[in-house]
Amino acid sequence: MAATAEIETGEEAVKPRRWKGGLDQHARGDKVIWALVVLLTLVSLLTVYSATGSLAYKKYKGNTEVYLFKQVIFILLGFAVVYFAHRVNYTIYSKVARILFILSIPLLAYTLFFGVKMNEGSRWIRVPLINMTMQTSDLAKLALFMYLARLLSRKQQVIKSFKKGFLPVILPIGITCLLIAPANLSTALLLGASCMMLLFIGRVSVKHLLLVAGVALIPLIMLVMTAMVRHKSGKDVDTTETTQAVKKATGGLTTRVDTWIGRVENFIYGGKEADNDEMYQVNQAKIAIAKGGFVGVGPGNSTTRDYLPQAYNDFIFAIIIEEYGLIGGAFILFIYIVFLYRCIRIFKRCPFAFGAFLALGLSFTLAIQAVANMAVTVNLFPVTGVTLPLVSMGGSSFLFTCLAIGIILSVSRNVENMERPQPVAEEVGEEEEVPAEVVEVAIAEKTDA
Repeated sequence: MAATAEIETGEEAVKPRRWKGGLDQHARGDKVIWALVVLLTLVSLLTVYSATGSLAYKKYKGNTEVYLFKQVIFILLGFAVVYFAHRVNYTIYSKVARILFILSIPLLAYTLFFGVKMNEGSRWIRVPLINMTMQTSDLAKLALFMYLARLLSRKQQVIKSFKKGFLPVILPIGITCLLIAPANLSTALLLGASCMMLLFIGRVSVKHLLLVAGVALIPLIMLVMTAMVRHKSGKDVDTTETTQAVKKATGGLTTRVDTWIGRVENFIYGGKEADNDEMYQVNQAKIAIAKGGFVGVGPGNSTTRDYLPQAYNDFIFAIIIEEYGLIGGAFILFIYIVFLYRCIRIFKRCPFAFGAFLALGLSFTLAIQAVANMAVTVNLFPVTGVTLPLVSMGGSSFLFTCLAIGIILSVSRNVENMERPQPVAEEVGEEEEVPAEVVEVAIAEKTDA
């Protein structure tokens, strides 16, 4: 929305005036994306409060609002992150992309060997001052897409070349995914898929992308075949003392491979074992969906939340469907589709390659993560452990999601500045953002290229 507005009267036009101090002057960028972010955080507040009520009552002796207050704090911090990130000229992100990517590599390696272990995977590091765990893969994903957008914008002239164009962009993807995969294979696969989509739009040769897809399919096919062979051999999954002893004796990678095989086996053949945690989660999610029906049981009336582990995190979509029905679930899916559409629109409108690739890459990873989370809940995909962006209970993942959205809005804000009609010189106030910012963006993009 332009900062000046001309109001036509019966005889003459009133001079343009500025709206000083209004929300429009502070929250720039795509207004639909802003609205979608507000909608998702409101859904998050309602669902997290419902999903954690019983847990908070038991853990905090009747204080059911503990997790609600925590979520409110995370949402306020998240909006602050979005606001400050979208006020930064997006060309700054190109300048810090390489440093951030180089920093993320040793962080991923450190996490792999010395990180906090949860659920047999080392995915987190503990931040000393605030005593809070951070999933380093979230930082690595953000850094990778910044760096990829920079590389793609700089190498468009040689992007079809295997040596000069393809190798420089595929190596960062391969290194990042290989470091993430041992502790979090699903995140590595989703990240790789998002990157392949971005490379395809970035005019990378299709035959080079097919080569990468073929190489990536080899271990996945081996994983599926191993799961099928193990199921036919009648070996129980994680239920015998022998299996537990082998897990303790072998290294972490062996344990993770066994977990992957078990998840694929459970997804293909299903599982009836009472002590199979993953199938228990999936079955409870199915119960929640069945109870929800078409219109749901109503806000706060979920009963499955008392039996479903991670009801406030990985399986929060099941609680949404139980309480708001298929209508509520379809509405959440619609929000993410609209979000992706608006980001594609920003990509088409942005005249500079870096900004266009940056907005599109970040939107791809958020949309694919959302679809993967929902697919797991309805048993269309093996259990992954990824959260539902902006809806699952707050943590480092929530804040990094807000940072990604803030960067997308930064690109959108600068696109709007470029498309804004140039006001008459004497009608421009002291605080008006004039085309000088547009020139600054253009110079920064050309200098970076």
